Amino acid sequence: MALKYLHTMVRVKDLEASIAFYRLLGMQETRRMDHEKGRFSLVFMAPPDQPECPVELTYNWDGDDALPSDSRHFGHLAYSVSDIYATCQHLIDNGVTLNRPPRDGRMAFVRSPDNISIELLQEGNALAPAEPWSSMESIGHW
Repeated sequence: MALKYLHTMVRVKDLEASIAFYRLLGMQETRRMDHEKGRFSLVFMAPPDQPECPVELTYNWDGDDALPSDSRHFGHLAYSVSDIYATCQHLIDNGVTLNRPPRDGRMAFVRSPDNISIELLQEGNALAPAEPWSSMESIGHW
């Protein structure tokens, strides 16, 4: 039996806000399908060098009351970054809350506009602990 990864799907309430968030992470739109009859859109976002590893944003045009208020049961999406401190500063500068700052120079967590937990991991070895990250408190849950 052969198995091949296709994508991870998350349901979103505000498609444009979600696209903007994933672009902040460095992703780009790789494919979009608007289904007039079903009244929904599928937008695939992936890192530029990994189009085969997309997250599928599913948006129902007429709203989606079935979305839970806390998507923690989903787990999380995880991405490696070349500089965890620079990535986190970029996100903060654009209004994203760090739920778990990279105190250890290795790992941080943020949440998407739809409360999806995103883990950011330093590529390779952890960076040396540095301020303001080392003393930064966690916010909420991750």
